[in-house]
Amino acid sequence: MASEKNPSKGTDFITSTLTAPLSQSESALRPLSFADFAGQPKTVDRLKIMVGASKRRGESLNHILLSGPPGLGKTTLAFILGHELGRNVRVTSGPVVEKAGDLAGLLTNLEEGDILFIDEIHRIPKTVEEYLYSAMEDFRLDIMIDQGPNARSVRLSIPKFTLVGATTRSGLLTAPLRSRFTLNTRLDYYDRATLVGIVQRSCGLLKVEIDDGGAREIATRARGTPRIANNLVNFVRDYAQEKAQGKITQPVAAAALELLEIDAAGLDEMDKRVLRLMADNYKGGPVGLGTIAIAVGEEADTLEEVHEPFLIQEGYLARTAQGRVLTAKGYHAIGLKPLTGTSEQQALL
Repeated sequence: MASEKNPSKGTDFITSTLTAPLSQSESALRPLSFADFAGQPKTVDRLKIMVGASKRRGESLNHILLSGPPGLGKTTLAFILGHELGRNVRVTSGPVVEKAGDLAGLLTNLEEGDILFIDEIHRIPKTVEEYLYSAMEDFRLDIMIDQGPNARSVRLSIPKFTLVGATTRSGLLTAPLRSRFTLNTRLDYYDRATLVGIVQRSCGLLKVEIDDGGAREIATRARGTPRIANNLVNFVRDYAQEKAQGKITQPVAAAALELLEIDAAGLDEMDKRVLRLMADNYKGGPVGLGTIAIAVGEEADTLEEVHEPFLIQEGYLARTAQGRVLTAKGYHAIGLKPLTGTSEQQALL
């Protein structure tokens, strides 16, 4: 296991060796307290109340489910909870927990009040998920040993812990698992003003000089996502050091992001390939996600979880029962005029 020391509370934040550790740049920019966390005010207020009540009672925090698109701060909030409570955080992901023994190993190594963070919790196998029910409610595990006439059940008591689950697709969680979380809260995309503050904070931590125009340019193209904003900050910093004496201004940021083929609206190369494919090959739709994925050479899950939420929220695509449909804004984004008349796709919209 890798361990990262929290200097303010002396807490070891434990990252399971079952999962990849955070990158150095991502870890350096990750806020460790509610005071440093920007955005998501409703979720933060709910978590503050739960943390405060937990401290007053001297009890473990109740289980929490965080949902929303990737990169909005679900993992960061889990570490903040550990920091605020002075507890260890053990990190793993749903696909890694393949059998009951994996789950038992994680839970029996926890200490009283520790936090177990499971990313992509909807991908835990159903046979393993059933063991979570008693672990979350009664803090025990009933493990079956052997098979057939020699089969027997072994009951393991586990410390009272907090399960923080994160999912990009909350609809795939089973009702029994979802109902066992005290708090189910969703994270939404960030507005530009909040992202400007995040970009400026990140540049301050990285000791990079940036003006207001440069921060706004990066925030505008970050698709409402702090992780993307920080990734862009790192690239624009490299570009500025090579091309502009290290200072990030609006023209410098714009030139760097054009090099990445990210336009002023935040659309990247894959976004435009999807929009152009629908316009040129399918007359704007409707067209199925699987067909789009094959045509652009990308996994359907990646399109659905990474690209499609932004395109739909910003109004470039519409999702219908018959398939995905290109909107007028989608046509304009790729420099085409929208279809007119009584076409099928216009009727769907």
